[in-house]
Amino acid sequence: MIFGGAMAVLQGIGAIVNNTRYVVTGSYVFSFNVTGWGWLHLCLGLLIFLAGCALFTGAVWARVIGVIAAGLGMIANFLWLPYYPFWAIVLIAIDGFVIWALTAGTHRQAVEG
Repeated sequence: MIFGGAMAVLQGIGAIVNNTRYVVTGSYVFSFNVTGWGWLHLCLGLLIFLAGCALFTGAVWARVIGVIAAGLGMIANFLWLPYYPFWAIVLIAIDGFVIWALTAGTHRQAVEG
């Protein structure tokens, strides 16, 4: 979560600072202001990063926030696909792994032989 959040923060800062750098790669049904999506990615990235840091304390609330934030991050990156498809797919995959890791549980049963 820390890595995925940091990448989303960098993505957001890049869109806020220079929104003309992002190039639309196709014609899509939806169209958004790149600066607005930069702010969304910055805020979600910070939330994911902070929840990832809180996971080291074992806080259950951090798991819940992490699943919600990673899910929102997946949606935001899906909508980012027209601008940078490869980057968006990588972050969608990272968010998917985060959700899986947070919901898989921490307890393992020992196999008695």
